[in-house]
Amino acid sequence: MKKSIIIYMVGVAVMMSSCRIYKSYERPEDLVTEGLYRDPMSDTDTLNAVAGETFGDLPWREVFTDTQLQALIEQALENNADMRSAELTIEQAQASLTSARLSYLPSLSLSPQGTFNHAMGTNVWTYSVPVAASWQVDLFGQLLNPHRKAKVTYQQAQYYQQAVQTNIISAVANLYYSLLMMDRQYEISEETAGLMQRTVETMEAMKDAGMTNSAAVEQSRTGYAQVVASLSGIKQSIREIENSLCLILNVPGQQIPRNKFDEQQLPTDFLTGVPVQLLANRPDVKAAEMSLAACYYDTNSARAAFFPQLTITGQEAWTNNLGQVVNPGKFMTTLMAGITQPLFARGRLIAGLKAAKANEEKAKLTFQTALLKAGNEVSNALYQYQMNTEKSESRKVQVASAKKASDDTAELFQLGNSSYLEVLSAQQSYLSAQLNEVSDTYERMQAVINLYAALGGGKE
Repeated sequence: MKKSIIIYMVGVAVMMSSCRIYKSYERPEDLVTEGLYRDPMSDTDTLNAVAGETFGDLPWREVFTDTQLQALIEQALENNADMRSAELTIEQAQASLTSARLSYLPSLSLSPQGTFNHAMGTNVWTYSVPVAASWQVDLFGQLLNPHRKAKVTYQQAQYYQQAVQTNIISAVANLYYSLLMMDRQYEISEETAGLMQRTVETMEAMKDAGMTNSAAVEQSRTGYAQVVASLSGIKQSIREIENSLCLILNVPGQQIPRNKFDEQQLPTDFLTGVPVQLLANRPDVKAAEMSLAACYYDTNSARAAFFPQLTITGQEAWTNNLGQVVNPGKFMTTLMAGITQPLFARGRLIAGLKAAKANEEKAKLTFQTALLKAGNEVSNALYQYQMNTEKSESRKVQVASAKKASDDTAELFQLGNSSYLEVLSAQQSYLSAQLNEVSDTYERMQAVINLYAALGGGKE
């Protein structure tokens, strides 16, 4: 009878081999994967890049060549709390995967037993040392799907760690270049303040000589004080950026060693790749897909719960009686197969399946959103770089013109053909143009960093 039941169950399993509960996860066909990002030179056309390695495939040391920045990135990757947390998440997922693999093996148990009976003047000791084994035969994926889920969850943890690494590298690079930008703006403002201080001294001498009036002197002092006041604001920004960077490094706030802004060199040619490659590079996108795969296997497990479980149980025991009756010890062997079929839990199982399907659909929406977000980030970074490149050319012209206007106005003032108000206005325009030029250069650097992160950069 038992043999016929086992044969029946195997036959049912073979007939259901085409059922979804045995199928591995496959990416849904109705996802939007084409045209995820736009050509920065067009308002409508999608980017038609050549297939091949992308900018995001470059090791981060080849993108960020500044030695001080490299040292900071290495320190952040080693000490950052989020990075350590991601590593612990991987360890947890790996332990769960190991547990899922071991679930295929029989479970063994040793349970020694002994009893003592006293009746009619007779003492009887009975003992046994049984070793029991229980093995669930995975006919309907009750073990297969949890194992597959544990596997994709482990992969998800690995991708999450890669995404954390990408974010840390881009954050450190952005803050580092922000510091260099602020340093350069401070130098420009300090040089301008020095120039204006000498102008104040000149104006005071001219007043004493009767060549100008007190109003012009006060105007020069006002302009000088305004620039000096801006230096304090820049210093405060530098201190705050350093503290933010130290937080990523997981160290107390301190001064950050760094190089010069004008020494920086970042890549200028980018091969962005096609959308399929974008899917292959972005670790956060891959993590979102692994989350969808895990929900897929949860749904399979909910379906498998409707089917019976076949468990084979065996026991080998040494038993003996000690008393007035001589009973030599002997081995006893038991083998049993059992089938467990849920009978009165259909409503609960149906509700569980509905919940699993809903979670799977939510994970699919999250994955689609991750794809679109990744495409937007690539598109925005490309456009940001393109626009700042164009703006920098105009800014160079503006800086050169503002410098000439400042020099010419100062010369005219010396000749008495211009007022100091015009000199002050020209100096402020020149200072503003210089600061904006530095800011534009930084924004172009930032676009490179953002594009590198958007393409899944951050490899060792």
